[in-house]
Amino acid sequence: MSLDNFLNIIVSGLINGSIYALLAIAFSLILGVARIVNIAHTAFYMLAAYFIYIGLEFAGLPVLVSMVLSVPATVLLGLICYRLFIKPVQEHEASVLIATIALAMVIQEILLLIFAGSFRGAPNLISGFIEISGFRVTNQQLLTIVVALATLGVIWTFLMKTRLGLAVRSTAQDREIANLMGMNVTRVAMWTMAVSVALAAVAGAIVAPLRILEPHMWMHPLIMMLAIVVLGGLGSVLGSFVGAYILSFTESIVVVMLPGGAYLKDSIALSIMILVLVIRPEGLFGVKFEEER
Repeated sequence: MSLDNFLNIIVSGLINGSIYALLAIAFSLILGVARIVNIAHTAFYMLAAYFIYIGLEFAGLPVLVSMVLSVPATVLLGLICYRLFIKPVQEHEASVLIATIALAMVIQEILLLIFAGSFRGAPNLISGFIEISGFRVTNQQLLTIVVALATLGVIWTFLMKTRLGLAVRSTAQDREIANLMGMNVTRVAMWTMAVSVALAAVAGAIVAPLRILEPHMWMHPLIMMLAIVVLGGLGSVLGSFVGAYILSFTESIVVVMLPGGAYLKDSIALSIMILVLVIRPEGLFGVKFEEER
């Protein structure tokens, strides 16, 4: 392996791993608290990226302002979708799954209707690069890693050090006991949905300058997110964090080292997910919900 390939694997693994960790942790939170399998989760990630483009092209806002505003805009839309389409069928798992798939497809088709299939992009927030033995790492890539890791630190602090974080962890562990202890599990679920969509929005916002924006960009992160959650263990935040980096570096190695690896990365992730389901269904850090006890 050449030094360029090694550095490429490290940089892309850190960037993608941090983004996947944000998405997978957010997915695990809402799955653990509200038992919602939110297939539309990565569609909100995509929406945040498109909100940046809309702010730049249609509102004439600076890049930083567009990025900051894209997060609350996505959270607001996510909560509206939750109240209108998910909460009415929340107690029926199959209906929730169908509703979130339909919601993701609706978001995709609306973006296709507005922007067609054209590729869009967002400018870098900062320019420049550093060079390591001839391999260039852009400052935007470094900023993406730093912001993603900082966000992961914030969400850990939120879960471990705040009253709402304690309520989220307690509800995820056992909803019935949390309800008996006087917690408003409905309100906790609403707040968890807001936090979950916010994490997806942050992921979409910070990665937008590094990605081509198109209405199908939510599908690959969805595949990776589901594989990560299964690998780490359903409902496990720690498992989602560890699984994100395992699959991210695996993806980077496949793309860099194998001929046609870019076309194999989804199938590799799905193969790992199937193997985990067969060999160790609870994943690396499996969490048993009260319904399974």
